[in-house]
Amino acid sequence: MVRLAGVTKRFGARSVLSAVSLEVAAGEYVGIVGDSGIGKSTLLNVIAGLEPIDSGTIWFDQDEISTMDDDALARLRRDRFGFVFQAFHVLPHLTVEENVALPLLLRGISGSDKPRATLASVGLAGREASLPRELSGGELQRVAIARALVGEPALVLADEPTGNLDPENALQVLGLIKKLVKQTGSAAILATHSAQAAAGCDRVYRLSVGGLSLIG
Repeated sequence: MVRLAGVTKRFGARSVLSAVSLEVAAGEYVGIVGDSGIGKSTLLNVIAGLEPIDSGTIWFDQDEISTMDDDALARLRRDRFGFVFQAFHVLPHLTVEENVALPLLLRGISGSDKPRATLASVGLAGREASLPRELSGGELQRVAIARALVGEPALVLADEPTGNLDPENALQVLGLIKKLVKQTGSAAILATHSAQAAAGCDRVYRLSVGGLSLIG
């Protein structure tokens, strides 16, 4: 599904990713832990083709991401990837259902019942017409998860998705990501500073200045 080989990324003279190699298969839920600022978000960004790399290769299925042009990368992100962010990125002027439907609308799909079904799967049935300001932090993150998964992405990239949540909501959100990924057969990569948050992953790696190492 996803394969990185010897990926290096520098910002000026500073090396953020050093010869990183990683493979994630369909149905796997992989955690990346590391201190804040070590490069976890950068790692997700290069996998998504949002940041160019300085050396190495990145493959998604049969496509080499590291050589694709901007238009091809945009289509790949739209059609095959789902993103869950710490800051939710829920649009305040849209209802819950409208927020979740956005990835489908970008593909030209309207009138689908998938947004409602996906909201029900994360425990938000009956909140479709609510505005984001009417929801708690935990509910907003569940909206973000539903939006990430509504298009049945092949790869889910979750960047510190529980950083703004209390421990109870954090555990619920992490459980939902794992459950829904396993149900759909997607691959998922969770980036977090918390070893506890990554405990439910199939495999856990630590990112450091020396590269990526398997720790569990």
